[in-house]
Amino acid sequence: MTLRALHADIRLTQERFCAAMEARFADIEADTLERYFALLSKLVDKLEDGSKSLGDVMNEMMGDAAGILLQMQARRP
Repeated sequence: MTLRALHADIRLTQERFCAAMEARFADIEADTLERYFALLSKLVDKLEDGSKSLGDVMNEMMGDAAGILLQMQARRP
């Protein structure tokens, strides 16, 4: 696979992700949606910081995401 093809696949997957999340918004509880927004905002802020490598960003986000996932699991009936 060429780098250009990989970039195209990534763009397509990002578009699919956005469409899938849009379809779920109506069914997501407000507090869960707020947590998702907080996590997504942190991710974007970290990605915009050019001084961090992608690996550093992902490592930092793993802890943030784990905390939110544990909260969501605890709320399941």
